[in-house]
Amino acid sequence: MTSQIRPLIMCGGAGTRLWPMSRESFPKQFALRVGERSIFQQTVLRVRSPDFGRPIIITNNAYRFIVEKQLAEIEVEADLVLEPTRRDTAPAIVAAAAVAGRADLDAPLLVVASDHVVRDAEAFRAAVLAGLPAALAGRLVTFGITPTHPATEYGYIEAGDGLEGKARGLRKFVEKPDVERAMRYVLDGFLWNSGNFMSTARTLIEEYAKFVPHSIQAVLLSADLAKDASGAFALDAEHYAKAEQQSIDYAIMERTERAAVVSLSCGWSDVGNWDLLWSASEQDKEGNVSQGQVMLSDAHRCFVSTDGPLTSVLGVDDLVVIVNKDAILVADRARSKEVKQIVEDLRRNGRQEADTHARVYRPWGWYQVIDQGDDFQVKRIVVNPKGRLSLQKHRYRAEHWVVVSGTAQVTVGKKVKLLTPNQHANIPLGAIHRLENPGDTLVELIEVQHGTYLGEDDIVRLEDVYHRV
Repeated sequence: MTSQIRPLIMCGGAGTRLWPMSRESFPKQFALRVGERSIFQQTVLRVRSPDFGRPIIITNNAYRFIVEKQLAEIEVEADLVLEPTRRDTAPAIVAAAAVAGRADLDAPLLVVASDHVVRDAEAFRAAVLAGLPAALAGRLVTFGITPTHPATEYGYIEAGDGLEGKARGLRKFVEKPDVERAMRYVLDGFLWNSGNFMSTARTLIEEYAKFVPHSIQAVLLSADLAKDASGAFALDAEHYAKAEQQSIDYAIMERTERAAVVSLSCGWSDVGNWDLLWSASEQDKEGNVSQGQVMLSDAHRCFVSTDGPLTSVLGVDDLVVIVNKDAILVADRARSKEVKQIVEDLRRNGRQEADTHARVYRPWGWYQVIDQGDDFQVKRIVVNPKGRLSLQKHRYRAEHWVVVSGTAQVTVGKKVKLLTPNQHANIPLGAIHRLENPGDTLVELIEVQHGTYLGEDDIVRLEDVYHRV
């Protein structure tokens, strides 16, 4: 092999069909866990071998610090490419390819989703290596999954004649079929479209220029002018906004004459809804999957998860029961594809539970609202070691902080002091203030807000180490 394969990991989706566990503020790639690790972490580790180079994570500012925290947990270093706005997968992937291509335009790039489950990582890596000769020959090599059943959740691929290595020609992509067509596709040897593929940066950029000529300059300029934002490549917002919003499948894969496919059997699932996650999870002898404090009695083929309260399920079959601190879902497992409609209804009704968890993650740690009324709000705040909130003030509220654990450094006006457990600080309305954790252990405190307006947009940032001013 002339060079290592560089993974490009797409990490920007919201996964609304897995609500309430997956939401816009903390989507499924971070929230769902396989064993002790998130499926994002599993994806990164899947391409951690001598055959693969330093990964590039394609994400946005909202998820940047979640990505960095989860990478640190598994001790993996990566480069981040940050989208200023969402333009779907085509502009993001091509821009990341241009960033990777600064070192070598002809090095192979493996584009993978961050939110898929793969049971057999060795088989996955072997298939990638099998597709390498075709990728180096200038092809876009997609990975087609050998079907285990006539699924209607996935698109299909019809493979053609043999090419370089174990790659075959790609005759056509077909959209998600009904059951009858899916059965016919399986019998005819079609493959599921995993959405993962490999090519060189040069091939990818050339094909994008061919099929989306009106956007290529904007995308390449956004990459050329990308700013190094503390170890991440922040794509230029002005140029990136001019790129057409398109998926990579529509922009290139379904139109190119340079496509190839390598078949793959690796226990793959895109876990796109609760039923698929149930199928991909380890089940007990009754076919149930349980997570957290769960008690099951005479229940069969259920998926039950709780992040707190003991949840008991009695005498039911084929249900999904998801218990979060601020939302509960009970659904027929066979209808779990329809959960997305619940999220849309919640958004129309202005419910914050549609997109935001009770626990809200920030670059410095997280907070959780534990009580609220018309003119007050109580939060639990946890600050990571060396975490530092912005220097800020509020127009409509005053705050009172009580330290529960750790040592907090508090700035109010020109005064700076250290607070230990049971000590407190008052922040009057309009006062300039900051909270920091100078130590090596977590700082936890309770914040009581009082005022005429308590929204998160009542923050006037004066200085911020996370570039949010």
